[in-house]
Amino acid sequence: EGTIDKYIGDAIMGFWNAPLDVTNHELKACTAALDMIDRLEELNQERKRESRAGQTIVPFRIGIGINTGRCVVGNIGSDLRFNYSVLGDPVNVAARLEGQTKFYGVSIIIGSRTAERAKDKFAVLELDLITVKGKTEPQTIYALLGREDIASGSDFQELRKLWSTMLYCYRSRDWEGALEAIAFCRSAKNNFGLASLFDLYCTRVQTFQESAPPADWTGIFVAETK
Repeated sequence: EGTIDKYIGDAIMGFWNAPLDVTNHELKACTAALDMIDRLEELNQERKRESRAGQTIVPFRIGIGINTGRCVVGNIGSDLRFNYSVLGDPVNVAARLEGQTKFYGVSIIIGSRTAERAKDKFAVLELDLITVKGKTEPQTIYALLGREDIASGSDFQELRKLWSTMLYCYRSRDWEGALEAIAFCRSAKNNFGLASLFDLYCTRVQTFQESAPPADWTGIFVAETK
């Protein structure tokens, strides 16, 4: 029940809850994102099956950012040229979240308001407290890792508990505790392909061990790229 707004180079922009009201639009956006990842995996498998012997197939990868907020919605432009679209700060933040997927090594990043609605129906894992480029107010961002079956499974519950311990240690400046928690996450029964995320925090912690953050450090990461 989403609306495809436009194609921008290699990107697709879509939104929910306009032009018609959509019930549980945050949940439907998350479902659409996970469906896209599933279909992409099918496409990569198709390409592998159709490849010639010895041919190297580089799998397609995409990043998705989802954010929730009030926007300006309607026909935007002039009498000569316009399109039905959405504008506003939540749109810009969603684009910034998509750009951060490569940095954190996950396919889907969602904002805090989306996560608040999705946390009981999807496997949602806190990533960081971040100020995206062009913003001054920090927000907590999350990885969307799967549907309700994964969220309720023991593997995800175990990893989320270990990762919460890591974040607590990290923000408390307990560097040794954070590194120990990262090691436990790596050796978990299912680490959900988050090796890049573990590496990211391991590098941060080791940097802080060598040069401690300032006294007023609150754990906020300031993103300098889109």
